[in-house]
Amino acid sequence: MPVSRYPTVAQIRAAEAATGLLANGVLMGRAAHGLASAILNHLRDTGGVYGRRAGLVVGSGDNGGDALYAGALLARRGVAVSAVLLDPAKAHPGGLAALRRTGGRVVVEFGELDVLVDGIVGIGGSGPLRPAAAAVLGAARALSPSATVVAVDLPSGVDADTGVVNEPAVRADLTVTFGLPRRAHVLAAPQCGRLVVVDIGLDPGAGRDAVLQSLSDAQVGAAWPVPGPFDDKYRQGVVGIVAGSAVYPGAALLCTGAAIAATSGMTRYAGPAAAAVVDHHPEVVAVGEPEEAGRVQAWIVGPGFGTDVDARARLRTVLAADVPVLVDADGITLLAQNPDLLAPRSAPTLLTPHAGEFARLTGAEVGADRVEAVRACAADLGATVLLKGRATLIAGPDDPDTVLVNEAGSSWAATAGSGDALSGIVGALLATGLPPALAAAMGARAHSVAAHIAAGRPGAPIGASALVAAISDAIRVLRASGA
Repeated sequence: MPVSRYPTVAQIRAAEAATGLLANGVLMGRAAHGLASAILNHLRDTGGVYGRRAGLVVGSGDNGGDALYAGALLARRGVAVSAVLLDPAKAHPGGLAALRRTGGRVVVEFGELDVLVDGIVGIGGSGPLRPAAAAVLGAARALSPSATVVAVDLPSGVDADTGVVNEPAVRADLTVTFGLPRRAHVLAAPQCGRLVVVDIGLDPGAGRDAVLQSLSDAQVGAAWPVPGPFDDKYRQGVVGIVAGSAVYPGAALLCTGAAIAATSGMTRYAGPAAAAVVDHHPEVVAVGEPEEAGRVQAWIVGPGFGTDVDARARLRTVLAADVPVLVDADGITLLAQNPDLLAPRSAPTLLTPHAGEFARLTGAEVGADRVEAVRACAADLGATVLLKGRATLIAGPDDPDTVLVNEAGSSWAATAGSGDALSGIVGALLATGLPPALAAAMGARAHSVAAHIAAGRPGAPIGASALVAAISDAIRVLRASGA
């Protein structure tokens, strides 16, 4: 299945060097033209080009050169362009000369602006904004609070490979990058705003070795399992769910409701909330214990089912089954206390921790590099790991060179019970026979789309029940995009 790829800075640099066009400035010229075009398009969409005002905050590297050359192109189109040079002695000489030839001005501070361009450090930078840069940006934002912030390549202060947002850092409304998207564009998407990727002539296969990859809505929709002409409820996948308790019966209802909506052919429930589950979802076959559930093709275990002796026994029973098992929430806490439970398994295991559960499971915080953390966890445990977050990461034990990412596009799903719904969606997909990493990535995408639909336009806060109610519509949207 084709995917979008997010290479590291080192891979980007190698791809640029392979073109042989760095020394003669061709790549910079193409980048500047693409940057200027993106800004001009924005200006046209917001009141026209002539007489508008653009300010460039210019660093000492190629990123600043891109901004200066783009400023020259903007000035030729009638934009009033001014530039603050953070280190005048190291400003790109060719770009600075081009800006001055076209009437652009070098200033100490900006007047009122329509567009503020961050050309400070780009992908080669590290750490937060330096005080001088932060002061220039702060003053510009105070004078022109409605100015559109445009980042060149990447918002300064954001780490290109990990997506870590240092403080202070630029928060862009629009980021224009070149050739290929960077990891940070998906790992720190809110900081980047809208992303425009400019073709500068890099080899289309330059990102083929990128570890971080994502599926599009169309790819997820095309791969979503739906019943064929000869399928029955068993061929569509039977998922078993062990979730909820007397204290948290809602976890059982949300998880089973999501599994049903995700097109599970049959949903079985085993646990203390059996009566409540059947009352809300009469199509569910409900029993008290997993031993009584009958045949399933995948299990979900853990959401809201507690960490007592009975919960531990149910987890042990489920993990002893020779079918894929998704472990979430309390199940992960129990696994952290009893890691031996994973040792005898030969069937696939999928763990879905949030950051706190990840720390309990591994004994260490996730840290700055979430991609490497999830890879290491999957390798150490011999399980597929879905690390929750706005940018959800999925790594499997058998393919260390691939980490799948789903950037949710919003934080509407950050609500109590949302994780229970995610488990239900992904577990239903596991029961159809999809590989765990693919099931996790597809389920995460459907979960995100459902949250968008439930929140509506304009968005409003939602509860997990609203998200579950939108899952079927989300699948329809995904399938339509993949048709």
